[in-house]
Amino acid sequence: MAAPGGPYPWATMADTDLPERLSALETTMGSIETVLDVPALKAQVADLESEASAPDLWDDQQNAQKVTSRLSFVQGEIRRVEALRSRLDDLPILFELAEGEDDAAALADAEKELAAVEAAVAELEVRTLLSGEYDSREAFVSIRSGAGGVDAADWAEMLLRMYTRYCERHNWPFEVNDTSYAEEAGIKSATFHVKAPYAYGTLSVEQGTHRLVRISPFDNQGRRQTSFAEVEVIPVVEQTDHIDVPDDELRVDVYRSSGPGGQGVNTTDSAVRITHLPTGIVVSCQNERSQLQNRASAMAVLQSKLLERRRQEEQAKMDALKGDTAGSWGNQMRSYVLHPYQMVKDLRTEEETGNTAAVLDGEIDSFVEAGIRWRMQSA
Repeated sequence: MAAPGGPYPWATMADTDLPERLSALETTMGSIETVLDVPALKAQVADLESEASAPDLWDDQQNAQKVTSRLSFVQGEIRRVEALRSRLDDLPILFELAEGEDDAAALADAEKELAAVEAAVAELEVRTLLSGEYDSREAFVSIRSGAGGVDAADWAEMLLRMYTRYCERHNWPFEVNDTSYAEEAGIKSATFHVKAPYAYGTLSVEQGTHRLVRISPFDNQGRRQTSFAEVEVIPVVEQTDHIDVPDDELRVDVYRSSGPGGQGVNTTDSAVRITHLPTGIVVSCQNERSQLQNRASAMAVLQSKLLERRRQEEQAKMDALKGDTAGSWGNQMRSYVLHPYQMVKDLRTEEETGNTAAVLDGEIDSFVEAGIRWRMQSA
């Protein structure tokens, strides 16, 4: 499209910012393609396809699932980048055709597509920022009710729904490992496993204290109530992590599952609680019928918690060497106000919206993306 009048000679005076927007998109997309290294991704697909076609692949189910999951993810990344590149390359043509035909409707459609591509490029750019040691891992997400009594327990359950809906919107498989129900309503705690690459890097910015302000549905006098819930996000361990946990450091208790469940779930002592004696870390799992399966799932969570503890200790040493005196950003990090006005505001990034219903239904992409950008700038 280059010409003596500039790269976009068909842009009218009414579209004075159009060349700049297209140029900025081209620059950002080029950077994304460089960072993601599409040729390397395609080579990785070839290697994974070779592994996936091995006759004995499913002799080791855990490795087979890892290979097929990674293959599906990388193929999806390539399709995503190539489709976005195609849409970006088509944008100048859309505007040129609309301008040439003086078609207001076509021009409006082109503007709509430009805005959509800008949003998609910005979202993909965030992915390139996930370069931490564990960012590419799957994640365990734990939610615990805090101060606020029954409202806090209800708030914890609302957050559990918000995050599982977010996973569903992104087609991320997840499995709830354990839920401890509160007596009157809501939950005391819950832990779920997000089985998607980069789940940890993406959701780790959600870690911290979430504050809810609303008219309590549990208060007969209809008073306003403030309640809190804590979100913890840790990476799933892999075989290369080498977290050694001697049996004599563990106390294992079995008990009967509680809460909603199908036949057989609540009738045997299949739930497992594991206490790591040196650290006091307690994990539990009750979602499986088999005590053996629950123990394996609980051990996976414990391993991840110990890995995260080790990472935090190493980070603390690095911070001490750097003279880092900044407080943890992962304490009170977001407020959700449902009364007397409607607003969700992140206290770190200043990202906010008045559409509280959408946020509580899992539409938190803008908050997650702002959090990732904020973390990179604060590093």
